Amino acid sequence: MKLLKLVPDDTNIKFLRWRVPFYVVSILLIAASWGLVLTKGLNYGVDFAGGLNITATFTESTQAPVGELRETVADLGYGEPIVQRFGEDNQVSIRVPLPDSAEGNPEAAQNIANAIVAELEAGFADFRLDGNENVSGKVSDEFRSDAAFALIAAMLAVALYIWIRFEWQFGVGALFALFHDVSLTLGMFALFQLEFSLQIIAAILAIIGYSLNDTIVVYDRIRENLKKYRKMPTPELLDLSVNETLARTVMTSLTLLIALVPLLLFGPASLFGMVAAITLGIFVGTYSSVYMAAPILIWLGVDSHSFVPGETDADKQEKVARGEV
Repeated sequence: MKLLKLVPDDTNIKFLRWRVPFYVVSILLIAASWGLVLTKGLNYGVDFAGGLNITATFTESTQAPVGELRETVADLGYGEPIVQRFGEDNQVSIRVPLPDSAEGNPEAAQNIANAIVAELEAGFADFRLDGNENVSGKVSDEFRSDAAFALIAAMLAVALYIWIRFEWQFGVGALFALFHDVSLTLGMFALFQLEFSLQIIAAILAIIGYSLNDTIVVYDRIRENLKKYRKMPTPELLDLSVNETLARTVMTSLTLLIALVPLLLFGPASLFGMVAAITLGIFVGTYSSVYMAAPILIWLGVDSHSFVPGETDADKQEKVARGEV
């Protein structure tokens, strides 16, 4: 009985033939993503925006009365609320900014939350409180700056590692691929206005890790083939390397998707944003390893005729064993 092979042996797909149009599309997608982030903005959760966050369910309704809720909470005078459906159509998230008098005062913030909940319970018979939390503006500012620092530090550390492990061209390629993956993920959150919270930062860091792992596998095979096929044209060598790692890439991505898709479709609403980010990251991470990280090596001057990768101790020992040193 033969095992199922998702990728046939000795594949010879000409990935690099379409490197220019795919690069153009990717750069346009990156520009569009940042355009959405700068114009529409990210829908910050209470972690990053600060203020009160109240979640509720309307037990006898199929649709939450978002418009009426917004008017009711706004009439209380605590600022312009953000009311959105959260999970099911009869579930909502209500975010209200904290006044200056309540900043750093948990008791005052809780009193405001109690007043809002009491008003909603009085005005809507089927209103059921699911939870509420509050974060001060100072803490949310610290969360945002720390999260941005974590993402930037992770990408730079990755690029530095690959620079040392391989060559500087590989480090630049990996950094650009990671920038591509993070940009498209942020663009998705800006486009669909999914809640952006600390969970999403964890998801983006997971995407960076996955994309890095996939890129290193491809780069390691490219490095081996650069030493093995010194007369092969670089585009052909890159195609060969990607094809040789294709089975591993497909199996890894498919295994992760088998675990993620059921969670995305049937998991709790509180995890939807994080799972959606990681699911998108699987696709863009795989794509960037092939069409971002590999083709950029050609434009950075990596050439099978003239480029000599750095030797490791194992490489030197092999040369000694062969009598070449």
